[in-house]
Amino acid sequence: MQNLHKYFSLSRFGSKNLYSESNNTPFLCLFSSVSSLVQNQPSSFSNFLIETLAFSEPQAISISNLFPPTKTLQKPHSVVQFLRQLGFSNTQVRSSIRIKPHMLFSDIDMTLKPKLQFFQELGLTGPDLCKFISTHPVFLFYSLERTLIPCVDIIKKTLVNDKNNQDLIFVLQRSHRFSNQSISRLKCNIAFLESCGIVGSQLSMLLKRRPSLMFSREQSLKNIVLRVSDMGFLIGSRMLVHAVDMVSCTSVETFNWKIELFRTFGFSADECMEMFRRAPNLLAISEGKLKLGMEFFLNEVKFERSKLVRRPICLLFSMEERIIPRYKVLQVVKCKKLLKKEPSLATALGFSEEKFVEKFISRFRDDAEELLVAYKGKTLDS
Repeated sequence: MQNLHKYFSLSRFGSKNLYSESNNTPFLCLFSSVSSLVQNQPSSFSNFLIETLAFSEPQAISISNLFPPTKTLQKPHSVVQFLRQLGFSNTQVRSSIRIKPHMLFSDIDMTLKPKLQFFQELGLTGPDLCKFISTHPVFLFYSLERTLIPCVDIIKKTLVNDKNNQDLIFVLQRSHRFSNQSISRLKCNIAFLESCGIVGSQLSMLLKRRPSLMFSREQSLKNIVLRVSDMGFLIGSRMLVHAVDMVSCTSVETFNWKIELFRTFGFSADECMEMFRRAPNLLAISEGKLKLGMEFFLNEVKFERSKLVRRPICLLFSMEERIIPRYKVLQVVKCKKLLKKEPSLATALGFSEEKFVEKFISRFRDDAEELLVAYKGKTLDS
C-alpha cells in the first residue's frame, strides 16, 4: 500500500472541529481521592460512565476497576466527544467502550485517527464506519505498519472480483482477532491451500466463508486436509474446497454420529462416505432435516438407497419450498399421463424455478391450473 504516511494524515478530521465551540474550558475534572473509597464503590470515573454513557453501576464499576485511580477524565471526555462528532450514536459509543474499555484513554491523534482514516480509505465511511468500529473496536489498536496494512494487502490479493472492498470488510469482520503471527499464518495457509489445488475463485470463496481458517495454525489446516483426504477426496479435485469448508467446522464426534444416523436407514459405511464425497454440505445439515429427508425419499417416494447414494444432493433441498411442491406436481403429471416417460424427481429437483415451471406446468395449458394448485401446496396433505 503506497505512501504509508497518508494514513496518518489528520487533515480529514480537522482538529479545530474536534471539540465543540461551547466547551471553551479545559477538562479539569480529576478522579476523587481513592483513599476513602473501596474498590466496588462508584468513583468519579464510574459516575462518568453512568452519567455520560448510560452504563449500569455494576458495569461502570467493573470498567473503572481496569484503570489506575490516578487517571483524569480529560481523555475519556475527549474520546467520547470525538466519537460522537464522527457520527457514533450513544449506543455505538457504549458498545465500543464495553468491548474495548481502553479506548477511553487512547491518544486521539496517534491511535484513533490514523486507523479510522485507514478504514475510510478502504471505503468505510459514515454510518458504515461507525457500525464497523462499534462492533470491532479492537482494529483501532493494531499496528498499521506491522499488522493492518500487510493483512489487508494479502486479503485483497486473494479475493476475486471484490467490488468496493465489500468482501474485504466482510472478511475483516469475521477475522478480527489478529495476533503477532497473523501475517505469517495467512501467507503460509494460502500457499498450502494453493499447493492443494485450491486457487482463484475457490480460494476466494473459502476465505470469505471461513476467514478464521486462514488465520489458524498451519498444522491445524493441514490436519483438516488430512481428514478430508482420508474421506476419499483427492488433492486437486474440484470438490476438495467444499470438503475443507465443511470439515473445518465439523467435529469428529458430529461426523461420527451423522454416519451412524445414515447407518440406521440401512446405508453401509462405504455408501455414507460416497454420499459425503458427492455432497460435502450434508455435514452441515441438521439431524432433524436429514431424518425427514431420508424418511420421505425412502418411504414415501420409494427411492432405492442406491439412488440417494448417487444423488445425495436431494437431501440438501428444502422440503417445504422445493421437494414436496415439485413431488406433488410430478404426481399430477404421472396420474394424467401427460408425459410418455415418467419424470424423475431427482432430476426435477435440480432444475431452476423457471425451467421446472416451463417443463412441467406451463407447457400443459389444459392442466396448468391444477398443476399450479399442486405446486403452491406446502405439505403432502394440503
